[in-house]
Amino acid sequence: MKRLLMSAISVVVFIGSISAQSTKVDVTGVWLFTIMSELGTGTPTVTFKQEGEKLTGHYSSQLVGEADLTGTVKGQTIEFVISAELQGTKLEFKYTGTVEGKEMKGTLSAGELGGGTFTGKRKE
Repeated sequence: MKRLLMSAISVVVFIGSISAQSTKVDVTGVWLFTIMSELGTGTPTVTFKQEGEKLTGHYSSQLVGEADLTGTVKGQTIEFVISAELQGTKLEFKYTGTVEGKEMKGTLSAGELGGGTFTGKRKE
C-alpha cells in the first residue's frame, strides 16, 4: 500500500513538472517598462510581436528614442536586443529576464555604459 501511494505521488509530481515546463508564454502586445540603471531611471514603452520563440518589436523611450528590437522567448525566459544610436554612437542594449503572467523582470546590459534592472507590465 505504501509503495502504491509513493508511486501515485511520483506520477502527480512528474505530470505537474511537465505542465509547468510546457507553459506557453506569449508576450505579444504593449508593455510598460521601468528601468533602473547606472544612467538613471526610464519608462520606455515596448511593443512585442511573438511568433513561436521568435520575438520582434518596437522600443520607444526618451533616452533611446525609437528603435526596433529582436529576440527570443523560450519557456518563461525572454531575451531581446535593441540597437540604437545615441549622440552619434551606436549602442546595443540587451535585456534578459523572466515572464510571469502579465509581468516580467530581469537585467539590462548596455556595454560600456553599464547595466541595470527592469520590470515590465502588460498594458491593459
